[in-house]
Amino acid sequence: MAEPNILLTRIDNRLIHGQIATQWTSTLGANLLLVANDEVAGNKMRQNLMNMAAPAGVDTRYFSIQKTIDVIHKAAPRQLIFIIVESPADALRLVKGGVPIKKLNVGNMHMSEGKRQVATTVAVDDADVAAFRELKDLGVELQIQRVPSIPAEDPEKLFR
Repeated sequence: MAEPNILLTRIDNRLIHGQIATQWTSTLGANLLLVANDEVAGNKMRQNLMNMAAPAGVDTRYFSIQKTIDVIHKAAPRQLIFIIVESPADALRLVKGGVPIKKLNVGNMHMSEGKRQVATTVAVDDADVAAFRELKDLGVELQIQRVPSIPAEDPEKLFR
């Protein structure tokens, strides 16, 4: 069976929002935004808000992590998929579930209690670092980059 065309997977705790979604989608040439998130999968209001922020002419799907694992291999070759997750833990669940993620873009991980700022828009705690380490060990290329127009930061920052 052909691999699904996953162009990029991005961690962004706001998921689909404004300019960022538009910039990444057009840079990648994606025609499908797949939000893999257990909470949003069951929340029509959040889906509607994200649909308003999604770029025109691009399909959106809101699946739980498990459903993403279950259906990703049924994707059609014409679907050029940009997956967005909320956390490294969710990305790791996808990878362990057999979703062929080669590259993980670390976009926005907000500062909150118990986290430390390691890059411009990235704050992590020990659990995040452990998930990133495991993703790296599984062969996933990590990239810290908020928007396509600015240079990527050193992914080693995630482990400091």
